[in-house]
Amino acid sequence: MAADTQANRVELSGTLAELGPLRHTPAGLPAVEFLIRHASEQVEAGQDRRVNAEIQAIAFDTLARQIAAMQLGTAVKAQGFLAAKSQRSAKLVLHVTNMEFLEGV
Repeated sequence: MAADTQANRVELSGTLAELGPLRHTPAGLPAVEFLIRHASEQVEAGQDRRVNAEIQAIAFDTLARQIAAMQLGTAVKAQGFLAAKSQRSAKLVLHVTNMEFLEGV
């Protein structure tokens, strides 16, 4: 199977709209759940389209600690992958593996 048929990469900019408490997984890994609010103009079918979205996200380890210390409204650019929230829920969550904290955006 070709590598690109398994692609699952997301890059999204926005602001921190909600921020849960820093917690620990059963294995002791720091984790934080948060919400990224995104707004942009995109071109679809040759037409400009205003896009507004709120994306549930989660981060672990050192990145979780960094995000937990951020203020709501902080501008960010997140990179990661999509996965089901749990084995019992097919709802998608962005698992953030890298995040840039932007200033003045």
